[in-house]
Amino acid sequence: MTQIKTISADEVHPLQGACEDCPIRYRAVCATCESDDLARLETTKYYRRYDAGQPVVWSGDRMDFVASVVSGVASLTQTMEDGRTQMVGLLLPSDFLGRPGRGTAPYTVTAISELLLCCFRRRPFEEMMNRTPRIAARLLDMTLDELDAAREWLLLLGRKSAREKIASFLAILARREAALRHSRPEGRIEIDLPLTREAMADYLGLTLETVSRQMSALKRDGVIELGGKRRVTVPDFAGLVAESGDDADGGPLS
Repeated sequence: MTQIKTISADEVHPLQGACEDCPIRYRAVCATCESDDLARLETTKYYRRYDAGQPVVWSGDRMDFVASVVSGVASLTQTMEDGRTQMVGLLLPSDFLGRPGRGTAPYTVTAISELLLCCFRRRPFEEMMNRTPRIAARLLDMTLDELDAAREWLLLLGRKSAREKIASFLAILARREAALRHSRPEGRIEIDLPLTREAMADYLGLTLETVSRQMSALKRDGVIELGGKRRVTVPDFAGLVAESGDDADGGPLS
């Protein structure tokens, strides 16, 4: 398997790993690309690596590239006029960063953990979208999935209890991890939390004390097992889903 060599945020290298060997190959914007499409992407891509806490782009800044998250997690935040900030989203592996046709960033993007991006310069990528309907169709599918996720998140923030919020977040991470492996989440699952508990509190609209208390309660009730600061083991995924207030497919219980 070809190894992806990471680089600093200020360096760009056009060739650092084959698309066919990429860990997000079948979930990213290039998921439906055929060999000729991948060959064209190979000639234009480059990788950027960011340390935890390092900004990728500031809201309102010019953004001359788009990218897929290969590994790590980034936050999307928005700042109000009085200086208050709110985390409005997360970018997980295979998620797409940037918007073709828009030259400025609508949100501030910050690496939460060590982050690796597979980048494409915006204009060449837009030209390739026009020539390659498969890429445009895949990006549309990803955008619609993101819209569905945003609607589910509105339900989570507005109607779910603190316990359900924590369980829902863990279930989302488990489903994403399973999707990258072409499998369904079931049985015993291990998750590496991408966020600190402080960041989880911010993202879920809770206090740090509430997050810690609910994590401890889920552990006490046997829903999860904790190992270290970020390692969570789910003995039975169905049990976690039941605690989230959703059905087995991830939708809200009626």
